[in-house]
Amino acid sequence: MAKKNNDKLLIFALGGVGEIGKNMYVVQYANDIVVVDSGLKFPEEDMLGVDIVIPDISYLLENRDKVRGILITHGHEDHIGGLPYVLRQLNVPVYATKLTLGLVEGKLKEAGLLGETKRILINADSEIQLGVIKASFFKTNHSIPDSVGVVLDTPEGVVVHTGDFKFDQTPVNEEFADLQRMAEIGKRGVTVLLSDSTNAERPGYTGSEKTVGAELVEVFRRAKQRVVVATFASNVHRVQQVIDAAEANNRKVAVVGRSMVNVVSIASELGYLRVPDGMIIEPEEVSKMAADRVVILSTGSQGEPMSALTRMARNTHRKVDILPGDTVVISATPIPGNEKYVGRIVDELFRLGAHVIYGPGSVSGVHVSGHGSQEELKLMLNLMRPKYFMPIHGEYRMLRHHGKLAEAIGIDSENIFITDIGEIVELQNGVARKSGKVQAGNILIDGLGVGDVGNIVLRDRKLLSQDGILVVVVTLSKQEGTILSGPDIISRGFVYVRESEGLLDEANRIVSSTLIKLMSENVNEWASLKTHVKEALGRFLYEQTRRRPMILPIIMEV
Repeated sequence: MAKKNNDKLLIFALGGVGEIGKNMYVVQYANDIVVVDSGLKFPEEDMLGVDIVIPDISYLLENRDKVRGILITHGHEDHIGGLPYVLRQLNVPVYATKLTLGLVEGKLKEAGLLGETKRILINADSEIQLGVIKASFFKTNHSIPDSVGVVLDTPEGVVVHTGDFKFDQTPVNEEFADLQRMAEIGKRGVTVLLSDSTNAERPGYTGSEKTVGAELVEVFRRAKQRVVVATFASNVHRVQQVIDAAEANNRKVAVVGRSMVNVVSIASELGYLRVPDGMIIEPEEVSKMAADRVVILSTGSQGEPMSALTRMARNTHRKVDILPGDTVVISATPIPGNEKYVGRIVDELFRLGAHVIYGPGSVSGVHVSGHGSQEELKLMLNLMRPKYFMPIHGEYRMLRHHGKLAEAIGIDSENIFITDIGEIVELQNGVARKSGKVQAGNILIDGLGVGDVGNIVLRDRKLLSQDGILVVVVTLSKQEGTILSGPDIISRGFVYVRESEGLLDEANRIVSSTLIKLMSENVNEWASLKTHVKEALGRFLYEQTRRRPMILPIIMEV
């Protein structure tokens, strides 16, 4: 399809800009849409009761006939976690590398979507035609194997999406980032570069994953008893190094945590983990072995309430307890917002008498980031030499820092676009500009409900969590306009009834007098009665307690 004068290239995010996680980017030319990644994020503190958050895909559903496929850069949860929810509504092909596809298939199997979804295996040398857009790929380094960047050739020019990356000169799996391919792409000409901004605030270079392996070997050697290592389940390179360090110290490895068990199983089966025969033991066997011959590989590095490490720290894990003298290694950096959860778990582990190794990689030596720091981000910019630049994947300040790095290597500030979710960058005849917005944002998942929890429900949950609820039950006589029974007041989370009888008696009196006054004025609409009761009772309770409980009047007529 040749380029028409009125055709435009549109680039925008349905998730991921200005916040970590939930990545989904859309590239559209005329009637062809290509989606890069389909992630989720975990709820923020004010999203009470919410399990996960996915992007709003209303735009894709409205244009479902134009969507040619979803390209996945790597297998982390914030890049594949939204797929089961998206594919249930939008059945399009998914393209991914071997390990990534294995992890995706695990998720689709759980969701009952495996048979319905077309899955296409790709590698760094693949080329696929998606309408008028041709997709190709290049190898990158990240904390999970089989990570790739995406190159989209469109009639309006080349769009490159780096995925999450760093430049590791000594990768654990000896799979090096393909700098030559990146340089060739840059030499050919890149119109727009979308590049990972997660570590844009960190100067210098990100350390090699191999440095963590050497430190783990030493930690295991020094430990007199059992060692527990908590890390991200999808950090396959770190998992490999735990296994290697255990082997070097003649220890066996027990894997705990559902996601960790799944990833170890899939990665081993596909050949991405080298596990010596007899190395993995069942968690039930831990208590039967000598303490200095065991390593427990666990989820929970972010202090998640239901994770294996949290349950061990609280003595509620069914199979593994933390004993005095055990060494616990938290091999991860807290995601912004999770610091207090991690701190709480560290405290609980110390209370149990454990020796805990935690903190940033530069302090503890047991973690390095999977994302490139400033010098690596500049290297990517120099390899690609884009005409236009869109920093992605990070909080807003990180995007701004990345924009400054781009300016430092010579990209015109007017050609740098820092966009919000849904904000479109439009290219036509070689000229880019911001151009309106599409519907985008958060869809909240609570249990089996998708999108049925919105701002009003969250507001009510917040109010209930802060000041509780007061239920007022009254029965009125329709004919006589009198109160037949009640008011009965039920308090939950507001005041302790036995110690607040005077307050509740006065509240009863206010409800009664308000209703009698309204009925004497022939006001008998339920909505009006309820509103007046809520207002009068709300004023009184705030004057007496400086609290604003949720007030639910239940008025029955007989």
